[in-house]
Amino acid sequence: MKKINLKIGTLSVLVSLCTFSVSADTLLIHAGKMLVGVEQAVKQQQTIVIENDKITAIEAGYLTKEQLNLTDATIIDLKNQMVLPGLIDMHVHLTFERDTKRNPHQWLTEYEADDALRSLKYLKRTVDAGFTSVRDLGSRYQVIFPLKRAIERGDIPGPRIFAAGDMITPTGGHADMHGYRRDVSQAIGGGLGVCNGADDCTRAVRDVIKSGADVIKITATGGVLSNTAAGVNQQFTDDELTAIVNTAHHLGRPVTAHAHGTEGIKAALRAGVDSIEHGSFLDIDTVKLFKKQDAYLIPTLLAGATVKQEVLENPNMPKAIADKVEFVAPKMEASFKLALKNKVKIAFGTDSGVSKHGDNAKEFELLVNYGMTPKEAIKSATVEAAKLLGQSEHLGDLSVGKQADIISVNMNVLDNISELRNVRFVMKGGDVLKQ
Repeated sequence: MKKINLKIGTLSVLVSLCTFSVSADTLLIHAGKMLVGVEQAVKQQQTIVIENDKITAIEAGYLTKEQLNLTDATIIDLKNQMVLPGLIDMHVHLTFERDTKRNPHQWLTEYEADDALRSLKYLKRTVDAGFTSVRDLGSRYQVIFPLKRAIERGDIPGPRIFAAGDMITPTGGHADMHGYRRDVSQAIGGGLGVCNGADDCTRAVRDVIKSGADVIKITATGGVLSNTAAGVNQQFTDDELTAIVNTAHHLGRPVTAHAHGTEGIKAALRAGVDSIEHGSFLDIDTVKLFKKQDAYLIPTLLAGATVKQEVLENPNMPKAIADKVEFVAPKMEASFKLALKNKVKIAFGTDSGVSKHGDNAKEFELLVNYGMTPKEAIKSATVEAAKLLGQSEHLGDLSVGKQADIISVNMNVLDNISELRNVRFVMKGGDVLKQ
């Protein structure tokens, strides 16, 4: 048991962490079955050699340190397991989780430290579920970037984070504040990213990057869960979208767009975004634009299924939100199938925070139920996600030179994708986080 002091603002908290330690610098994993390389070929009885944080060799058979000419090594026995690369979720919100029983005004009495401390359990649930890297697409910059740095320092356990911080949104847009008295919503606001007009949107992108953003997240259309009856159509003008994308790209940041409505998706793609989140209303012309722009779709099917179920169970859901859920959720399956049929590039994302953190693997079941093969679904959360992150050199598959992000399950996931709900072993960068 390791104890560390976690400091958030003026708050100092003693946190106890369970850690696993090994005596040798070199680790040998004996894998019964294994998805190897970019093609995720299934190989049996493999030995993975790990030094520090990287895979340095993959050899056939269960080799010993003597056979590998090593003076010392620790063996991790996964002979009865299927071993996979660490999973990547390209759309999460680590600093909150939708809770229908929570006081909706609770945030008015809380500080950033409350969000950060609450997030500790979300981080652990996420990495315990086998997701060793995530892209956080909308959390207050005062919270998400300190959490990211704390994980990088090894102060707390959690996935590797690539974060957007505050979202870029127009006044009254999906990421602005809704449902409160005007003076309250103006005082709290939507963060650094609220902007109007091309020049102001250029300023907002620069400000968000200054706060630490790895990626720019924009709300190109209205959103389902914003408490306003403003629909899910285009919200930024074409000029604003172009200014946002050009500024972000000039500063070396990719851009992803929350987008439901068809015309809003098209406008974001024409402006040059790198990916679309949700993509609930696709048509054949939209699909052609995806391919022309070489953009990715992150379908977030689990978010749609989650809010669809909540409409049935939560009588207190605001009517403005419930109406949009009933309009949007049924369209997501057809749009995903259209994208899949036309070979649009797809990366894995759940919108966790809308759904429960740690339940991320449920998205795999929906992807397969709607037409993906299990191998395609896994590649969307490994190889394809790493490409979209610009991290293919380091993440996304098990091959020599890559980060030692490794998970295992009891059964062959290519036969039963639901087995990914039961990850047994997690290693991130050579550190065992779950065994």
